[in-house]
Amino acid sequence: MPRFVVTATDTDIGKTIFAAALAHAIGASYWKPVQAGTEGGTDSEKVAGLGVPILPECYRLSRPLSPHRAAELDGIVIDPEKLTPPDEEALVIEGAGGVLVPVTRSLLFADVFARWGLPVILCARTTLGTINHSLLSIEALRARGVVIHGIAFIGEANEDSEATIADMGNVRRLGRLPWLNIVEREPLRAAFAAHFDRTDFR
Repeated sequence: MPRFVVTATDTDIGKTIFAAALAHAIGASYWKPVQAGTEGGTDSEKVAGLGVPILPECYRLSRPLSPHRAAELDGIVIDPEKLTPPDEEALVIEGAGGVLVPVTRSLLFADVFARWGLPVILCARTTLGTINHSLLSIEALRARGVVIHGIAFIGEANEDSEATIADMGNVRRLGRLPWLNIVEREPLRAAFAAHFDRTDFR
């Protein structure tokens, strides 16, 4: 059964919504090991509201900061050994922020992904700057031996940027999830089905 890590080139680009749509499409559970920021609801709560089964986080940090700093301010020490993927046959794991966000002061999310040995899906914007951010993220993952399953774009169509990243980064272009005015279960499922091929995630 499929098990994927979903990460991104930056924060707040829509990877949680993509992860929820992917989890539904492949019949997977969702797991966010480190949640930084709880005011206004967590990512797991948002995903659960979209009809996807969730697994509890290892760490829930109160401030919306990089996990290493959010943990320090909460008086919590993140133990990397606890960040072990649950034994689920079908699983979508979401990182926090971008590829090189620190989990601790000596460990980046890209390092954690390398330890897990699971295929990674990189989410990227389609707006200005995405080529640079995407290619840098691809290089950072490959430098650690992380297998990149493909890249998923989020936003309005930008054919040249999307094609350039896929070609120059030598990554599979999985599709593009358009911005949704209202993020609800059925519109999200329909948008994913219209813009992605589920067989690419087997």
